[in-house]
Amino acid sequence: MDHAVAVCPALLIAAPASGQGKTTVTAALARLHTRQGRRVRVFKCGPDFLDPHWHTLASGHPVHNLDLWLNGEADIRARLFDAASSSDLILIEGVMGLFDGEPSAADLARRLGIPVLAVIDASAMAGTFGALAHGLRHYQDGLPWAGVLANRVASEGHAQMLQRSLPPVEGDAVGIDAGWLGALKRDAVFTLPERHLGLTVASELPDAVERLDAVADALAQTPLGQLGDVGWQRWAVRFDAVSPARPARRLEGRTVAVARDAAFCFIYPANLDSLRALGAELEFFSPLADEPVPACDAVWLPGGYPELHATTLVAGTRCRASLAAHIAAGRPVWAECGGMMPLFHTLTTAGGDEHPMWGLLPGRVAMQKRLAALGPQRWDTAQGELRGHTFHYSITESPLAPLSRTEAQRAGGRGEAIYALGPVRASYFHAWFASNPEAAASLFLEELV
Repeated sequence: MDHAVAVCPALLIAAPASGQGKTTVTAALARLHTRQGRRVRVFKCGPDFLDPHWHTLASGHPVHNLDLWLNGEADIRARLFDAASSSDLILIEGVMGLFDGEPSAADLARRLGIPVLAVIDASAMAGTFGALAHGLRHYQDGLPWAGVLANRVASEGHAQMLQRSLPPVEGDAVGIDAGWLGALKRDAVFTLPERHLGLTVASELPDAVERLDAVADALAQTPLGQLGDVGWQRWAVRFDAVSPARPARRLEGRTVAVARDAAFCFIYPANLDSLRALGAELEFFSPLADEPVPACDAVWLPGGYPELHATTLVAGTRCRASLAAHIAAGRPVWAECGGMMPLFHTLTTAGGDEHPMWGLLPGRVAMQKRLAALGPQRWDTAQGELRGHTFHYSITESPLAPLSRTEAQRAGGRGEAIYALGPVRASYFHAWFASNPEAAASLFLEELV
């Protein structure tokens, strides 16, 4: 049998640092091509929940995360081959700066041969733009390069200065052939709103699509935006087939109820896929709407923003009562980060307001004005290593002795407590289920992990 290969144009959209506009450009580029009838798949580097909301809105498809440590290379290759087999264009948004993190977005681009589009906030520079672009392109040998897009440009004259600053290339290449992919003007409409933890969730903004359309219209006037199907083939990438191992269907015949609404919105689509691959049937419910827990064998309370909806969650007596009954019946609950916070007795906001919460775990949660923890984590379970990450602004005080602790992958980082009370397992740890489906299944079974 011939080895299966899929060829598809692909770009990794990166930047010198966070805050340069790469999320906006990625989502707008996806929106532009989706409007033109192309099938666009978008991915996000690193363990990010918020940017994918915008990319899903722009492309109409689920957005998966790609991280060489979290996923593993085989998992990444399998996801990209699947996308390339049914898409006209693949866009991957980087994380932080191009070379930041271990592994970095540049590591992914080099490993998979994906050309890099650098988005640079040029609002306070002219000739230095060319030096920065040159440095990004040549800092590491073997980095596939597409070009550079200037963001937050003041005028057409400013854009021309930026273009002239790019170092000359061999031959007589100009414009897009020399790596100049265009400029976007400075415009408040082009800025996606933020709050703590990152961008505001796209579904919470009534004008989210209009914002993306405005940037897509601007992109359509750039050399990048005017490329047709033939022009995009300059960035065609070969993706080889990879057959990931199929997990044992340990959740066959079991129903997992998943909280999903504005307070519980940090859900990797890949985690839902993993649960289905394990054999689980999924039912969704909204604690914000005070919906009771559906008939199920286990509950997953994913992360999100319970602190922004504390008053509503406190008033949700039907949801709390049904969850308490579920726990009293000895059925498992996995609560991660924001999903864990309402389980304690009280939640104090950053402004100092204290809310009595569900009281299903002893202890209190308090929001902080500064980030409390961030970074990749591993949990050594009875079924082996389960990988994930942590990212939170709150701290927890509880008399519960942790069942175990995760281990931070970065020097100086702290592991997260895994709390256990009856059938409840709770932690700030966000698990990537595909890293160990056996361990993930155990979170939803009547057994210790």
